[in-house]
Amino acid sequence: MIYADNAATTKMSDAAVRTMTALLGEAWGNASSLYVHGQKAKEVLEKARADVAAVIGAEPREILFTSGGSEADNQAIRSAAELGRQKGKTHIISTAFEHHAVLHTLERLKKEGFEITLLDVHENGLIVPEEVEAAIRDDTCLVTVMFANNEIGTIQPIREIGAVCRAKGVLFHTDAVQAVGHLPIDVKADNIDLLSASAHKFHGPKGVGFLYAKKGVRLTNLIDGGAQERGKRAGTENVPGIAAMAEALKETAGAMAVNAARQSAMRDRLIEGLSRIPHSALNGDPVKRLPGNVNFCFEGIEGESLLLLLDDKGICASSGSACTSGSLDPSHVLLAIGRVHDVAHGSLRLTLGEDITEEQTDYIIKSVREVVEYLRGFSPIWRDLTAGKKEFIL
Repeated sequence: MIYADNAATTKMSDAAVRTMTALLGEAWGNASSLYVHGQKAKEVLEKARADVAAVIGAEPREILFTSGGSEADNQAIRSAAELGRQKGKTHIISTAFEHHAVLHTLERLKKEGFEITLLDVHENGLIVPEEVEAAIRDDTCLVTVMFANNEIGTIQPIREIGAVCRAKGVLFHTDAVQAVGHLPIDVKADNIDLLSASAHKFHGPKGVGFLYAKKGVRLTNLIDGGAQERGKRAGTENVPGIAAMAEALKETAGAMAVNAARQSAMRDRLIEGLSRIPHSALNGDPVKRLPGNVNFCFEGIEGESLLLLLDDKGICASSGSACTSGSLDPSHVLLAIGRVHDVAHGSLRLTLGEDITEEQTDYIIKSVREVVEYLRGFSPIWRDLTAGKKEFIL
């Protein structure tokens, strides 16, 4: 089986599994307790906080542990919105192709009286810093732009966007769920005020993540109760899971350069091979994208059928975000970059792991070509296209 859906989730690393398993027995105490078992758990917790902070250039006290990226996104955006409201600023800028954890939070804030500006995304899947600057108003309290897109993998000019926000005195948040552990990040140099991450995207456990909040940015609680996480996130911390996340992040970040070079080579090999399929198109910039991300549209087919037949051939892939896999609607990301509905329905996302081989890559190319040809063979849409009754788009 070839697993090519790492953007949905990654397999836990052996080191993360060992860490978590050991600490389930060794650090079972409540980290808020004063006796020895609690203090052992507290020690592990704070070491993990320091390890996570070091990877992204933050201070340990700027790291808040959460249940994952969605919670971190919600808390970051709601905190910035509340700070803005207190100053009479109720305008937020984002983009049309954010993860739904961001978009749905913004929709809720809109119902609470905030004005939301969603910037258009260019055909190459990139945001232009100058357009962000032009959209900022006197009442803007937050700009939130994802670091790397979860579907098409495009990497945004985060440092430049952050610099614009810093110059304008506007808080800047980035959903970095797909980027942490896979791309170099320095929150200070990148001018980031708030950053969200999730452990299971870099070989850590599910249900664990973190929020970076720059010192001085006051957070609004989503969960009230105890005084954990400096009183900003109530609930007894999942110490084994957090420690496993830190272990996975250290390991992934330490091998980042080597892994990126290997994945990029296989990514480009895959793009070159799939581009030979007639009436196909790569989604997103071919260069400014995550090392392991390949996203294509194939005209005249349905993505769901493509996925099921690839599964029969031993290839695990997706057509977009795993969070919306039950939806029959085309990807909002593909629509945002200008793909029409009929084309967006025939999409395929392949996200490669660090251990992908040339043989596996070539097998994926061969299999996708065979499945696309097979599906087009009995597609009424494809018949109309080839008969000239409809015009090709790709």
